[in-house]
Amino acid sequence: MSWLTEVLRPKIRTLFSRSVVPDNLWHQCPSCQQMIFHRDLEANLKVCTLCGFHMRATAPERLAYTLDEGFTRIELPKVPLDPLRFRDTKRYTDRLRDAREKTHMEDALLVAHGSILNHRVVVAVMAFEFMGGSMGAGVGEGIVAAARLAVLQDAPLIVFTASGGARMQEGAISLMQMPRTVIATRLVKEAGLPFIVVLTDPTTGGVTASFAMLGDIQIAEPGALIGFAGARVIEQTVREKLPEGFQRAEYLLEHGILDMVVKRTELAATLARIIGLLRVKELEAA
Repeated sequence: MSWLTEVLRPKIRTLFSRSVVPDNLWHQCPSCQQMIFHRDLEANLKVCTLCGFHMRATAPERLAYTLDEGFTRIELPKVPLDPLRFRDTKRYTDRLRDAREKTHMEDALLVAHGSILNHRVVVAVMAFEFMGGSMGAGVGEGIVAAARLAVLQDAPLIVFTASGGARMQEGAISLMQMPRTVIATRLVKEAGLPFIVVLTDPTTGGVTASFAMLGDIQIAEPGALIGFAGARVIEQTVREKLPEGFQRAEYLLEHGILDMVVKRTELAATLARIIGLLRVKELEAA
């Protein structure tokens, strides 16, 4: 082998070869269309550093954003996989398998217990990335389990909602989760514990029509879509043009449906302050 092939050719190949650049280093904001470096976006909790637009966060991310380090996720009750043997373009069991492989979750809900700035809490987070956060038996059982855990630990219950509504593949079983989750909230309230709901984008359908609107304190992230039916369906029903920003968090706050709209970067501190105010008498008595 000559000097040309052993030394010079590898150097030339290195010089002119294309370097492989990961395709996820930059993210485009859906609102202002600006590109944001991924580390800056992560440091700002998936909130645009330029216009403040709140991008959707996954359920594990929300737990990490909200709870102090050292929190513990609980295993949720098992439910029948396909009670109705439902099939449309795909079998329901296949859809569940695909969603579980994609998200590494069993269903559209995570529950954990831990603390927020040293205030003990139980937190349930709905996962829109799992079949649109649809509420089936698994989610219903998870909300009930979270409520029971909150009562057992004498801790406030915080629920983050993100859902398209009922899970059509479970039919009436899905609709039955609406009263079940309402009863779960009653368990918490009858124990004298705070029940706080954080509505995120989007929160619609049967979730809005059940436990999502029963919090002692109702909080939403900026710009979150919150409602029951879609705006187009409502317009066709009432035959009127809806106001600007209808079903957005700011509109609902203005009309008294929400207590506050809080930026994601300020949410943990706000929750800790609320819990401290709601439980101050109990802490003094202890």
